[in-house]
Amino acid sequence: MAVRRPYVRPMAGWWRRNPFYIFYMLREATSVFVALYALQLLYGLYTLAVGEAAFDAWLVSLRHPLFLVFHGVALAAALLHAFTWFNVAPKAMPVLYLGSHRVADRTLVWAQYLIFAVISVAILGVVLGG
Repeated sequence: MAVRRPYVRPMAGWWRRNPFYIFYMLREATSVFVALYALQLLYGLYTLAVGEAAFDAWLVSLRHPLFLVFHGVALAAALLHAFTWFNVAPKAMPVLYLGSHRVADRTLVWAQYLIFAVISVAILGVVLGG
C-alpha cells in the first residue's frame, strides 16, 4: 500500500498576494518602530538618572541625521497605527447608545480624531508655552 503524504499548504509570501494583507502587515510592522522609539526614550530616562553629562550626550546624539530620520519614520509609523486603530475601533467595541439611538460608527471615529487633535494641541501648548 502507498504511503499518503499530507497536503502542506505553502505559506511563504501569503501576505503579498492580497493588497488588504499587505496593508495589514505594514500596519503591524509599525509596532516595531514604536517599540524602538520607546526603548530610546527609556534609555534617555536612564541617562537622566546617571547624570547631567550623560543626559546632555544623549541629547546631542539625538541630533544626528540618522536619529532625525528615525524620528520621522517612527512618527509616521505611530500616526499610521493610530489612524488605522481609530477606524477599526467601532468594530472592536460594543455598540454605543445615546438614549435610544445608536451612535453611528462614523461619529465614533470622528470623535476619536477630535479628541486626538485636542490632546495634541494641549500637549503642544504645554511644551511650547512652558
